[in-house]
Amino acid sequence: METEKKSDNMINKKDVDKEKSTNKGYKIVIIILLLIIAVLVYLLITTKLTVNEVVTEKEQISTEKQELQLELSTLIYKHDSIKISYGKLTDKLSEKDSVILANAQEIQKLIASQADYRRIKRKINRLRDITQRYVGQIDSLYTVNKELKTENVKIKGAYKKEQEKTSKLAEDTAYLSEKVATASILKAYNTSAATIRLRGGKKETPTDKAKKVEQIKICFTLGENLIIPSGKKTVYIRVARPDNKVLVKGNEDIYSFTDSNGKKLQYSMKKEVDYQNKSIYMCMYWIKNDTKESAMIGRYNVTIFVDGYEIGQTYFELK
Repeated sequence: METEKKSDNMINKKDVDKEKSTNKGYKIVIIILLLIIAVLVYLLITTKLTVNEVVTEKEQISTEKQELQLELSTLIYKHDSIKISYGKLTDKLSEKDSVILANAQEIQKLIASQADYRRIKRKINRLRDITQRYVGQIDSLYTVNKELKTENVKIKGAYKKEQEKTSKLAEDTAYLSEKVATASILKAYNTSAATIRLRGGKKETPTDKAKKVEQIKICFTLGENLIIPSGKKTVYIRVARPDNKVLVKGNEDIYSFTDSNGKKLQYSMKKEVDYQNKSIYMCMYWIKNDTKESAMIGRYNVTIFVDGYEIGQTYFELK
């Protein structure tokens, strides 16, 4: 019996020890879980704080960027307004203006790249100083210019009386010079243009059909003029197609002349006449190179030149 009791006591003791061991294991697991939870809570809190700091920093950077951009835009706007207000007077400070624009572009790039706030701020302050000096110089130029204008008004007032004495004579002289110049230019009268085809190889028959035209006949009268020197005169005629291209025999310089403005022009026809200050009736012909090829449909403009001056014009149309 005693042996059985001892055996039961030993079993009970083992159960108690086992239960204690199990409880101890649970406690260790709970402690570990609590530690993990604590670490996770800590990480969550620190992460949230970090995120808040990043968001706050970004908001601050955005605010600073907007503030810097506003300052820069305000400076440029004021600078442009000054240039508009003072007009051409600012041209005298073009070098200073270039410096201001170059600095503004550099600052704009720094703002876009989110460079150091204090660095950009220093550059904006420097730009503000430059623009203020610019305004000061513009004001000085304006004052000097105003004084010069006042003095100039006085000089003009004193000079005006002298001008009035000679203005009438100048007007008369200019008027007479213009009259002489105009009178020294030949004029072409009764100008006409006809498009023809030849029947039987000789008879001229008028036609306005582009397919049938073989020649262009330009007739006019060189007017009488007793002022210009008599002698040999070269008459040039330009015939421009509907597409404004001039009918020419070739593109070489020999098929061009120089007008009164020094401009080189191509001609379609030319003829030398012996002008003796009396009216001359004359006709000139343009002969089509390829009679089989149809001419261009539309309006052709004809201009006549002598001594580089346009003396007459006419036109014709082909259907």
